[in-house]
Amino acid sequence: FFFQAEDGIRDKLVTGVQTLCSSDLDVRQQIAYAVASRNCCPGSTSMHHSWRLRSRDLTRSSLPLLMGILNVTPDSFSDGGRFQAIDQAVEQGLRLQAEGADILDIGGESTRPGASPVELDEELRRTIPVIRRLAAEIRIPISIDTTKSEVARQALDAGAEIVNDISGLTFDPEMLVVCRTTDAGICVMHIQGTPQTMQLNPSYDDVVVDVTEFLQQQVDRCLMAGIPAERMCIDPGIGFGKTAAHNLQLLRAVPQLQHSLQRPVLIGHSRKRFLARLLGREVDERQVGTIGVAVALRSEEHTSELQSLAYLVCRLLL
Repeated sequence: FFFQAEDGIRDKLVTGVQTLCSSDLDVRQQIAYAVASRNCCPGSTSMHHSWRLRSRDLTRSSLPLLMGILNVTPDSFSDGGRFQAIDQAVEQGLRLQAEGADILDIGGESTRPGASPVELDEELRRTIPVIRRLAAEIRIPISIDTTKSEVARQALDAGAEIVNDISGLTFDPEMLVVCRTTDAGICVMHIQGTPQTMQLNPSYDDVVVDVTEFLQQQVDRCLMAGIPAERMCIDPGIGFGKTAAHNLQLLRAVPQLQHSLQRPVLIGHSRKRFLARLLGREVDERQVGTIGVAVALRSEEHTSELQSLAYLVCRLLL
């Protein structure tokens, strides 16, 4: 499992793990505390897939790996506008590492629902200087969150090791070539539509089946292009063209996804809108919901009761 984490360490779940929290305890302490409080220890049957990057392998231990999110944008839903200056962004990247991030994901284009596209030159201006500075100062791998092959190429040249593409390598036909020729780690995500259209009326025959089939198709496409399976992780795209009900169905199906696709899973659930269905709280008050979902996902025997278990953990932490 990998969990993703914005603001502080706190935003994305790779099966592997993504998670968000904001108390004096670091993320792992909060998850461990919540698991102990519920007596929900990770099962011994968990699958330990590794993820091969350009210079190292990432392997999940007894707790999920954490992906810290750094948005160098004016309009991202959580931290937009806070880290646009290079020095501010570098300071935040160092802070995320110090707080326990295993990966640092940097994005220069907001992908929140309805966000406007960003021109190539502007996305490069926002991201590349920050990646270059941080690559020289941090020990954890850097991920570039982009759908543009040229941004990915320059980010990898500047020191990034992972391409995190919300389109599953479908928006830019050259992205597959860049990923194949650079030995980058790849995160293949599902999205229905684009950020501009994805939440207008998302619908599926069966969201778990449909998302699994898309991810399998993209994994197969990468394999046919010569990219080894070990360099891929998958992301069902929580909140990207899904209703709250779709998101909950996908979260319950994470063990099924991992078993079917035989790859690590990245889950980006932190502070997202569907958590309001669990807690009825605004974005800045959804930290405990994020932790609750993370604990429920780590307790594989309880994934069928994910919503109720997440709510109980929220009550414990509140």
